[in-house]
Amino acid sequence: MKKRTVIITGGNEGIGLNIIKELLIKGHNVGVLDVSIANVEKLVESFPNQLIVFECDVTDYKRVNQCVNHIYERFSYIDYAIHNACIAIYKSILESTDSEYKSVFEVNFLGAVHLIQAVDPFMRKQNYGKIFLTSSGVGVMGFANLSPYACSKGAIETLAKSLNLEYQSSGITAHLIHPPLTNTKSAQSLPIPIEFKADPKKVGQGIANNLHKKKFIISHSFMQSIQNKFMYLTPIKLGKFMNMMTKKASSS
Repeated sequence: MKKRTVIITGGNEGIGLNIIKELLIKGHNVGVLDVSIANVEKLVESFPNQLIVFECDVTDYKRVNQCVNHIYERFSYIDYAIHNACIAIYKSILESTDSEYKSVFEVNFLGAVHLIQAVDPFMRKQNYGKIFLTSSGVGVMGFANLSPYACSKGAIETLAKSLNLEYQSSGITAHLIHPPLTNTKSAQSLPIPIEFKADPKKVGQGIANNLHKKKFIISHSFMQSIQNKFMYLTPIKLGKFMNMMTKKASSS
């Protein structure tokens, strides 16, 4: 994997932070956009020539565009753009408010749109670029008491497919990142034992090392790619099974 310039939203913790660490170790340039930057900012001292960090709310297109422009000015190229920023609300549909649905969609979906719109002119100019949108199994299968998040990820699935149709012959491609259920801050409220959640370091490292692949769906490991294929083949049955297992874990 030759040296790349990568932009990532939501890189201050969890999978995103570990993707960044692996990319930096491998010698790539990274630009990070996040509302919180304390953790990722610590890496600048070790990688001053490779890393640039911006405090940025992805729901603010003007700010996203400004940050992307700075990253391009710094590194003169944008190879990959990863939308990893997200929020999750664990409530039933009756408990969820309009404002909560709106806030989830503004970060998870509209934030992706803002990043894409910001990098689009540079990637078109280069005749090359890869856009990665972090999805989730619940965006394919659905999940009880998680509909704002699940629906936003379902929208991400369709956005990536639509982009590939729109970007035909442009040299730009869109891809989905499908991590497993991982032990991150956003997954802490799920009533599932920690031992059933993947290690964010392993997941982040695996994703970082697979970004160069031409596959539409990027997984962190071979076994995860097999699981993802099975998920797409039987989303309803697997969704029911996962919900049943979650209920059992929560009751025990």
